Amino acid sequence: MDLFEHSCQEQIRSKAPLAARMRPRTLDEFVGQGHIVGEGRLLRRAIAADRLFSSLIFWGPPGAGKTTLATIVANTTAGHFEVISAVLAGVADLRRVIKEARDRRVMYGPSKATRTIMLVDEIHRWNRAQQDALLPHVEDGAITLIGATTENPYFEVIAPLVSRSRVFQFKPLTDDDVTAILQNGLADSERGYGARNVRLDEDALAHWVRVAGGDARAALNALELAVESTPPDKEGVIHITLAVAEDSIQQRALRYDKQGDNHYDTISAFIKSVRGSDPDAALYWLAKLVAAGEDPRFILRRLYILAAEDIGLADPNGIVVVNACAQAFEWVGMPEGQYHLAMATLYLATASKSNSAGAYWQALTEVKERDVGPVPIYLRDKGDVFHGKLREHYQRTLGEHEAYKYPHDYPEGWVEQRYLPEGVEAGWFRPKGRGYERDIIERLKNQRKNVKRKGFT
Repeated sequence: MDLFEHSCQEQIRSKAPLAARMRPRTLDEFVGQGHIVGEGRLLRRAIAADRLFSSLIFWGPPGAGKTTLATIVANTTAGHFEVISAVLAGVADLRRVIKEARDRRVMYGPSKATRTIMLVDEIHRWNRAQQDALLPHVEDGAITLIGATTENPYFEVIAPLVSRSRVFQFKPLTDDDVTAILQNGLADSERGYGARNVRLDEDALAHWVRVAGGDARAALNALELAVESTPPDKEGVIHITLAVAEDSIQQRALRYDKQGDNHYDTISAFIKSVRGSDPDAALYWLAKLVAAGEDPRFILRRLYILAAEDIGLADPNGIVVVNACAQAFEWVGMPEGQYHLAMATLYLATASKSNSAGAYWQALTEVKERDVGPVPIYLRDKGDVFHGKLREHYQRTLGEHEAYKYPHDYPEGWVEQRYLPEGVEAGWFRPKGRGYERDIIERLKNQRKNVKRKGFT
């Protein structure tokens, strides 16, 4: 690099956004993730000693420090460091990096100075074929991989690559972490605003910390916007009030990806809140789903399932209400249709709960795992019994006392009669005794008061 190019690079860095300028350069400057790079931790020792023996996968939310830590590795290691964005790069870029890495090893021999460490940002964006292309070169040590991802690598990264890497899970930064980062941005006279006379009110700082939600980049972007857009007063002070802070970061960006972890985590929290009969929590997660742009029909489909799976006969009206709300939503649409989403959610969240409909799966297991006996002859189709060749056999073998008993011929509309094949034992359906299922239990007990049957005695 000549002097002109070096000067251009310095000017580019000086004009970069505050979040890029304030990116920590050493482990001592790095804030947060103490469980990964705290004093005495394995990864910290390995980075400090420049002894990364295996590939790494950094997994965590945006703004938690994944790329920053990878950059610190680049500044620390004696080897060659490459950065590839999986959003922009493909197999051709990977082949170039691999070829250059192998050429260095062949020309100068294997050593720390000739090894190649490659950061693949957003590695989950690469498809399986692209990740497969990376695997053999990680396997033979041609490159040491650092993969950064916001998605669960155990789902989004191929298993062979994960098994050859150490996975480190980053957590959202704490409020104290974000506060320290903002204060560093204000105090640093070289890269931040230490050379300017900036006065930040405490409530403005607290607002940024709260709304940033553990995302350092969002907090620094808000600080930069506030400082750069606020003119100094007569004394030359740039005064950042709560009003200015609110304008600079009005709303937290929802962490939600319809194909990623947040999609499944949020819908899981929603369903579990309804199942757990917490209407406030159910409304909270419903609001997040809607605000993030989730398809309301997807939400209603999940409520349809829950109405049968978790409420069932404890409140048979549950599925009726969901169905009515779903139909109303089709007529009304958004935004008024949110009333019907809320109504269905609240009804199910406050309804009596029972998972007794799950008895079906036990019956299905019985059918699959054991030989299904023949249908008792008196339960077979009337055409077969009374108009087919079985009629004579039926009368001779069973006699009238074992013929089909028509329940409506009996006073209670019920008569003791076996409906299961011989050798199959009952007892799958177990009403919970909540809501409407209390009436079911009483009725079944009355019908079977002289019959001992598992689940109703």
